This record gives sequence, C-alpha cells and structure tokens, in this order.
Amino acid sequence: PPHPPPPPRPRNLSSAQAFTLAEVLVTLGIIGVVSAMTVPTLMQNHQRKTYVTQLHKVYNELNQALLQYQTDKNALNIKEAGLTSNEACSEFLNKYFKVVTDCGDTQTPCFASSYKKMSGVSSGFNCLKNCVSLASGAAVEMYYGGYSFDAGQVIRISVDINGAKGPNVFGRDAFTMFLYPNGIIDDLVTDTSLLPPFSKDIREGQYFNCTNSVSGAFHGCFGYILNDNWEMNY
Repeated sequence: PPHPPPPPRPRNLSSAQAFTLAEVLVTLGIIGVVSAMTVPTLMQNHQRKTYVTQLHKVYNELNQALLQYQTDKNALNIKEAGLTSNEACSEFLNKYFKVVTDCGDTQTPCFASSYKKMSGVSSGFNCLKNCVSLASGAAVEMYYGGYSFDAGQVIRISVDINGAKGPNVFGRDAFTMFLYPNGIIDDLVTDTSLLPPFSKDIREGQYFNCTNSVSGAFHGCFGYILNDNWEMNY
C-alpha cells in the first residue's frame, strides 16, 4: 500500500512577519499609558456605585422600618405613632434594626472621630444622639431636635455606610438625610414652610453645603443623589 504523505513542515516566520523587540516594547508602553489613564477612573466609578448602593440599602431599610413602626402603633403618621423624642428614636432603632453597638450620645466607636467635606475642610459633624452601629457595618444617628419646621420637628439621620472606616467624607461614604413630619426622608431645606418631596431645583440649591470650604454645614449631597436617580454624578 502507498505510504501516507509526510506531515507538513512548519513554516518559519520571516523577519518581515515577526515583531521586533522594539515594537513589542512600544506596544506594551502604549497599553501601560492607556491603563494608567483609564483604570483610576474605572475604580472611582466602581467605588461611587458601591457607596450609593449601600446608601440606598440603608434608605430602604429606614423606610420599611418606619412603615412597620406606624403599623405597629396603628398610626397614620410618625407623629401620631410617637416618634417625637430622642428616647423614641432610640427605641425605634433598637427594635427595628440589628444594632450591634449602641454608642448612645458618643460618636466613637460607631462613627469615626472626625469627618471632612469633599473640599477637604472639616465638616463639623458630631453625632449628637442615638449613635449606633448596625450589623451591616453602617453607622446611623437619629437626632430629634434642632430642626424646627412649621409642621413640627425634623429628625436628622446621619449615615456612614461603612462605619468608622475611611474615607469619612460627607458626600462619599457619609451622608445626612432628614425625616419630616409627613414621614418622607429628603434633604434639608431653608424654607421651613415646605414639606417633601422637594423639587429638583430646591434640592440642588442645597448642594453647595456639601462641597464648599465652609465648615459646619454638610448636607446637600443626598438630595443631589435623589435628583440623579441614585447616581453619584458629582
């Protein structure tokens, strides 16, 4: 029988077909430059999405707990239910959330000892009442008093979505939101005759408090996130 043909011999690449060392190094250099330009941006975008996702989780848990609180009290609103004191806020947090550490009126270790604004200045934030750390890792403050509106007192809810861990910056991992007498959580406004939900323009009018170089006011970023449908676009 005839012998099978021999296997084809591998073809040698000519010098015209092969990459030179210089070409390889140039290609790697280009890849390195592109990576250095794009990877930090991708990482920042991912971190922002993580912050907002965790903030949204706490926000949803708060709303669910408030509804359950009103149902349990057979009340039509939070005022009727009795959420009208710091003692009631403490009871609310400990009953409807998995509190692992109750720091009371002490900021640490639930929150970090200090916080900055995105401009780099001190935020002036102090956890005043009902400072707790949750099983999720978030730190929450509920402070009743100091924010008087025509309809009644507004409760400040400060949240650090990863507790005392960094970066501890308002507008990044720390936020303030406000619970109004009508049971809606929104940002703080200067017109005490208004009740939420607020318009886009009103919310954006408070954004400068979160970004300016003046210590003492650190709200405004939460409303911006609400306007942008839970995206951190600033």
